[in-house]
Amino acid sequence: MNAPLTDFARLTNGQAVEIDRVPVLDLSRFHASIAAGVHAGCRVSALFGAVSSHQGKTRLYAVLSDDEHNLLLAAAADVASDAYPSLTPQCAQVHLFEREIAEQFGVRPEGHPWLKPVRYRRSWTGRDAWQRPAGEAILPAVGDFYRVEGEQVHEVAVGPVHAGVIEPGHFRFQCHGEQVFHLEIALGFQHRGIEEMLLGGPDARTIHLVETLSGDATVAHATAYSQISEPLAGRAASARGQALRGVALELERMATHIGDLGALAGDVGYLPTASFCGRIRGDVLNMTALLCGSRFGRGLVRPGGVGFDVDAKRLAELGRRLDTCEKDARVAIELLWKTPSVMARFEEVGTVPREVAVELGLVGPAARAAGLERDIRRDQPCGIFCFSQIPVATCEAGDVFARAYVRWLEIQYAIAFIRDQLHALPGGAARMPVGTYAPERFAVALTEGLRGEVCHVAITDAHGRFARYKVVDPSFHNWTGLAYALRDQEISDFPICNKSFNLSYCGHDL
Repeated sequence: MNAPLTDFARLTNGQAVEIDRVPVLDLSRFHASIAAGVHAGCRVSALFGAVSSHQGKTRLYAVLSDDEHNLLLAAAADVASDAYPSLTPQCAQVHLFEREIAEQFGVRPEGHPWLKPVRYRRSWTGRDAWQRPAGEAILPAVGDFYRVEGEQVHEVAVGPVHAGVIEPGHFRFQCHGEQVFHLEIALGFQHRGIEEMLLGGPDARTIHLVETLSGDATVAHATAYSQISEPLAGRAASARGQALRGVALELERMATHIGDLGALAGDVGYLPTASFCGRIRGDVLNMTALLCGSRFGRGLVRPGGVGFDVDAKRLAELGRRLDTCEKDARVAIELLWKTPSVMARFEEVGTVPREVAVELGLVGPAARAAGLERDIRRDQPCGIFCFSQIPVATCEAGDVFARAYVRWLEIQYAIAFIRDQLHALPGGAARMPVGTYAPERFAVALTEGLRGEVCHVAITDAHGRFARYKVVDPSFHNWTGLAYALRDQEISDFPICNKSFNLSYCGHDL
């Protein structure tokens, strides 16, 4: 391990430490340590700003994931002026984090190759990093876009209003005929300021805000929040609660993956799989509703365990539905791999090579489809996954087919995991009491959501309240991967490339 990494505090997933244990480095060493960590094989899980206790300064915090050693590495540095040298030219993984810090705290990363707002905040917590005229609002997708100049090169703008019931986002293509030279993605239309609303918590609304960070990943985000809360309170979730969280998390993964495969089939005009997967996805959502009354898992995951227990009759019904779902899904989905017209549209389309996936810090199915064995459930296990492992599904091609096939493997692994948990569900209470949070602590929790790594970081003040709460949804890492996947593709391939990533707009916008 490179020497600068010794500057970091070492944590495990779901651990809280005294804030004083997170070393505050000078900025040059902070950057050198991050670069050294990424060079050594770590990835940047979070890089964010906070108000420093030293007046007039912004404190930067970094969390690196060292999957080889099952460790999380944390360090901090203070920025004393309006600007600091950008790390992005040496470490592409931080490009969006630095833009976000500039937007939130008004400190400019000098030398950043494409410094633009991320969520287009209307209110500012610091000096205005974008040097806009006084009183002029910054609106989503209003501003400079990268342009390719040349004869017959044209620009295509798509969104934010789309031809379907989907979230808003703007896509700006630079094309030569049908060939895409470059795609730039502008989001921020769904920025709700949730991180700001979490400050001063926890309170009665905190868990409900967390559950709405990204609706189809309710269980993943609520689990990460619970894994933050429990060490801050010096408590552990019950064994039964941890197992039921794992079941709900894999049901969430199954439902979305099945829906994604159906949507991909629909985009290439293959109606049998498209029609069946829509119905099967609903069956899986209804299994989650069987656990807690909500198809998206609202109210299920709570600090200390789960909010709803299950009896033997309900477990038996869940097992019966799972068996039916497995048979139906196999018939519907395996049609894709046996249909030449489908495979002709999936293979060698939207390829993201392994080395690019590493450089951009991709996570989840997008990373695993490029050959990266990157999965929090194995690499940074917490809760039930410390005791019950799920195989890591990978593919080498990095194309639409690979991202689709990884989903099918994960559906099968999820079914096997859920079945094992139902047959050996621990007894005891479903939830343990959780009291007040310890003051002046730093806590990190990672969960492998359906799109990849969900990262929550909390810093408590002298009264045990949230002084900073940082959320990094996996889509924050992966939108750049989608932009890369469109290079040198036909613009008509955008729908299947987009569906093969299935990223969250609101999870990015927060």
